[in-house]
Amino acid sequence: MTTPRFVQIHTLHSYPAALLNRDDSGLAKRMPFGGTVRTRISSQCLKRHWRTADDEFALTAIEGAADAIRSRNVVDRSVIAPLRAANGVTEEVLNAVQEAFNAGVYGSGGTTESGRQPLLLGQPEVEYLQRKARAICAEHQDDADAAGSAAADLFTRSRGNEERDNFTAFREQTSLPGGLIGALFGRMVTSDPGANIDAAIHVAHAFTVHSEESESDYFSVVDDLQEADEDAGAAHIGDMELTAGLFYGYVVVDVPSLVSNLSGSSELASKVVEHLLHLIATVSPGAKLGSTAPYAYADLMLVEAGLRQPRSLANAFRNGVDAQSAAATTSLAAHLAKLDECYGMRESRRVMSLDDSPVPGAVRLNIDDLASWAGDAVRSGEA
Repeated sequence: MTTPRFVQIHTLHSYPAALLNRDDSGLAKRMPFGGTVRTRISSQCLKRHWRTADDEFALTAIEGAADAIRSRNVVDRSVIAPLRAANGVTEEVLNAVQEAFNAGVYGSGGTTESGRQPLLLGQPEVEYLQRKARAICAEHQDDADAAGSAAADLFTRSRGNEERDNFTAFREQTSLPGGLIGALFGRMVTSDPGANIDAAIHVAHAFTVHSEESESDYFSVVDDLQEADEDAGAAHIGDMELTAGLFYGYVVVDVPSLVSNLSGSSELASKVVEHLLHLIATVSPGAKLGSTAPYAYADLMLVEAGLRQPRSLANAFRNGVDAQSAAATTSLAAHLAKLDECYGMRESRRVMSLDDSPVPGAVRLNIDDLASWAGDAVRSGEA
């Protein structure tokens, strides 16, 4: 048996004629690796699609999971806006509370939208703010100065010489202050570093196992109401970049950190890992959905559970391989065998693969059994 301190997830996904993740110029993201340029999918792009997926394995479908909102306008739209419909509270009072809350949540620059950074707040935190704002407005419904002072005091309370920000109170009053997303992928709160949450799920940028494959797609648009005697030219002409590739992806779950972020619940952590494996295997990142339909399932998913520090298998593709899943799997297996020879095999392994290429020490499973195995390993502490 192996104790799963870390769960490592390696994947191969193949996408044809797609524009999965764009840079600021509208072109596919790229990275140099092994002396050649590869097409890349950023970790931010991958995580957003996993956390917003809406299917049977959605993270929000997990019982006991708290939702979260990432926005610059949580106070304005989720806390103060509902109070504006209430009777008996003046606009001056609402504005005073709103300004103090924005400064408390987003920092000194939070009084203007342009001065705020998008912040991830868990639904328990949003509900906490709603209750406090409602109580302040009820107590000082005709005194804007008093309401503003009460709202400001909520965020900085003196205890002797110690100043304690209110995010500490959030953590004391709820089991998932940053919601499930904060517990998984972490968050940074500039107004209170003590409210930061370290990510328990570490996600690498995915990249093609071969040199980039791209072309510029020229397209034209026909005007349906164009008359026969009018100019026969197109109503619009444009172009966009399309790429194709077989991508290597790598994700690490820090199991103790995940359990800790989930208030010590190994049961909830196991469900998270089980859902996450399904999402990684089946949820595709991508833009241009209507024109490229960039949907694909993983050709391979290798899961390892062990105590040692994780290590990516990206170097299996430092020298580019053929853009075929069988060739990539063979290269990955060969690199893994070399690592085992040098460092020993101390991880438990399971693999799902469309190809028959063997992976050293890995038992072959389908996706349902693979996800269940990983979840059970987190729950029981044995793999």
